[in-house]
Amino acid sequence: MYKKYKNLVKDHVPTRPEQLWVSDITYIKTENGHNYLALVTDAYSKQIMGYKIDNHMRTSLCSDALAMAIKNRKYHNQKIIHHSDRGFQYCNPKYTAFAEENGIIISMTEQYDPYENAVAERINRTLKYEYGLKQNIKNTELAQKMTDQAVYIYNNLRTHFSIDLRKPAEVHLNPNIKYKSYRKNNVNLPELKI
Repeated sequence: MYKKYKNLVKDHVPTRPEQLWVSDITYIKTENGHNYLALVTDAYSKQIMGYKIDNHMRTSLCSDALAMAIKNRKYHNQKIIHHSDRGFQYCNPKYTAFAEENGIIISMTEQYDPYENAVAERINRTLKYEYGLKQNIKNTELAQKMTDQAVYIYNNLRTHFSIDLRKPAEVHLNPNIKYKSYRKNNVNLPELKI
């Protein structure tokens, strides 16, 4: 049975890597039709931990991205909250069971407000507009190569204002910055506790 989960991260900010992962799906246009890109991103470091591109939106697209993220973990003894929208892929019991079997706590948006999953939405936009994934790409194979390159550059070369002009991979391994939130009200939010 498909289940909706509470938003456990609303109005809270992460304090370390692998405390909060955010997930989302975006589409990639190809000459053969739409492809879909599922991403799992660490909200603190902004590092993309896992991703999968394919020509379908089945639950396995998201499960494969999550499996990559789990494989790429550095802090195995820490608890993680996985936050997403309420898309059928994320509500699927196969997906939630896979996450929970790996010690991951599920959180979901409760409204249709993009600010409830703002980090994930922003990364989708960055990959599309800064790395050419918004254009009409020839085929899935080329879309995969472009995505691989975009994720590598994003994680290892691109600096971010929200992490003091440092790179996500660097911050992920050396977490000593204060998290910056770009919420509507721009108030000091309480730290996430898990």
